[in-house]
Amino acid sequence: MHGTDLLLLLAGSLAVATLARRLNWSAPLLLVAVGLAVSFIPGMPAFEMDPELILLLVLPPLLYSAALDSSYLNIKANLKPIGLLSVGLVLATMAVVGFVAHWLIPGLSLAAAFVLGAVVAPPDAVAAVSIGRRLGLPRRTMTILAGESLANDASALTAFRVAVAAATGTAAVSFGNSVVAFIVSALGGIVIGYVLGVVVHWVRMRIGDGVLESALGMLVPFGTYLLAESVHVSGVLAVVVAGLYLGHNSPRAGYATRLQETAVWRSVDMLLESLVFALIGLQLPSVITSQITVHIGLTAAILLVVTIAIRFVWMFPATYLPRFMFKKTREREADPGWRGVVVVSWAGMRGVVSLAAAAAIPPNMPGRDMVLFCAFVITVGTLLLQGLTLPVLIRKLGVRGDEQQSDNLAEAQVQHRAAEVSVTRLDAAINDHAAPDYIVERLRNLAEMRGNAAWERLGRQETESPAAAHRRLRRVMVEAEREVFIAARDAREIDDEVLRRVLRELDLEEARLARDE
Repeated sequence: MHGTDLLLLLAGSLAVATLARRLNWSAPLLLVAVGLAVSFIPGMPAFEMDPELILLLVLPPLLYSAALDSSYLNIKANLKPIGLLSVGLVLATMAVVGFVAHWLIPGLSLAAAFVLGAVVAPPDAVAAVSIGRRLGLPRRTMTILAGESLANDASALTAFRVAVAAATGTAAVSFGNSVVAFIVSALGGIVIGYVLGVVVHWVRMRIGDGVLESALGMLVPFGTYLLAESVHVSGVLAVVVAGLYLGHNSPRAGYATRLQETAVWRSVDMLLESLVFALIGLQLPSVITSQITVHIGLTAAILLVVTIAIRFVWMFPATYLPRFMFKKTREREADPGWRGVVVVSWAGMRGVVSLAAAAAIPPNMPGRDMVLFCAFVITVGTLLLQGLTLPVLIRKLGVRGDEQQSDNLAEAQVQHRAAEVSVTRLDAAINDHAAPDYIVERLRNLAEMRGNAAWERLGRQETESPAAAHRRLRRVMVEAEREVFIAARDAREIDDEVLRRVLRELDLEEARLARDE
C-alpha cells in the first residue's frame, strides 16, 4: 500500500465514521459495509494488510486505550465470567471450529483447521460496546464484554502460534507443552505489564510536566508490547495489564496529563478503528483465489453458524452452573437473567485480531487460502449479521441498566461531602493567609453551587435550576470574552501567544460547564 493510498484510506474512513456519528449509526458496521462495496469497484488498488504492522502499530494502542478507560475494580469483581469467556470460550471455539472445518474441508489437516479456529476465536467488542453504551446496557454486561475483549486476544494469539507451529512442522507440539507454553506466556505478560505500569506511574508522578507525562504515556503500549514479545510472552496481555494499572492510578496523576491523554487517545482510537474496519471490508478481493469453490463457500457459511452457536452453547452453562454449584457465587453476583445472557451470547462480533492473525499465517502452510477465506467470511459475517441485529435484540428483550439513578444519588452524596470538606479547607487556608472577603464569598458560592448541581441532576426539575441558569449564562459570558480576545488578536492588540493562553482557560471552564450538565 502506497503512502497516497493510505492517506486516502484514512480520509475516507474518517468521512464514513463522521457520517455514522451524524446518523447515529454504528461506525464499525458502516465502515465494513462501505469497504465491501468499494472493494468491487474496478481498478480499486489492493489494500493489503501487513499483519506485523497491525499487531505492532494498531492492536497495542487500541488495547491500551481501552484498558485505560476500563475499571480495574469492576473487572476484578467479574474476573470469573471474564476468564470463562476470554480463555475457556476461546479454546472451546478453537476446538469446535477446528474439528468441524477438518471434517468439512477435504485435505485440510487438523492442525491447519485449529489455526482457523484460533483465528476466529476472539470476539472484538468495539462494535458491541459502542452499541451497548448507546442503548444503555447494564454496567456488569458492559464490563464483561469489555473485559473479555481485553484478555481474549492474548489467549487466542498464543493458541494461534501453537497451532501454526504444529501445522507448518516448525516445532514439536504436544498437549502438555502447549499448556505450559500458554501458562508461561500469560503469566509472563501479566508480570511484565504490571512491572512496567508501576515503573511508568512512579516516573510520571515525579516528572511534573503534563506534556512529558503524556508523551511517555504514548510510548507505553508499543514499548510494553515489544519488550514482552522479545522474551516470548504475551505482549497483548502485558499492554492490557499496564493500561489497567495506569488507568486505575491516573486520578493520582496531574490534571493536565488526564486532560491531554483523554483527548489524544480518543482521537487515536477513532483513527485506528476507522482504518481497521474499513480494511476489513476492503480485503474481499485479496482472499478470493482459484481454490475457493462453491463447496468452500458453503463450508464457510456453516462455520459462521458454528462460531455463533458455540457462544450460545457455552454462555448458558458458564453463567448458571457456577451459580448452581457455589452458594457464594449466588450471594455475590446478581442473576443476569436469560435475556442478559442472550445479549452477551449474540455480541460475539469478530474484528481486527482475527483478520491480522489470518494475514499472519505463513505462506507455506497447507490450506492457507481456504483458512483465509473462511476467516474472512466469519469475521465479516458476524460483524454484519450480529452487529446489525444486536440493537434490535436489545430493544426487543428490554435489557437496560438501572444504574443511572443510583449513580446520580451516590454522586450527589459524595459531591455534598466534597463541598463541605472543600469549605473546611478554605477556612483553614484563610486562617493561615488572609484573603479579600469577596474572593472568599465567591469560592463559598462556587462550592455550594457544585454541591447543589448533583442533587439537581438527580431531580431533573422541569423548571430551570439555579445551577443550570448559571451554566447557561456563564456560557454566554465565555463566548463574549472569547470573541473580544479574538477580535483583539486580529486587530494586533495582543499576540497569538496571549490569545492561546486565554483561550485555554476559557476552554477548560466551558468543558467543566459541559461536564456538570
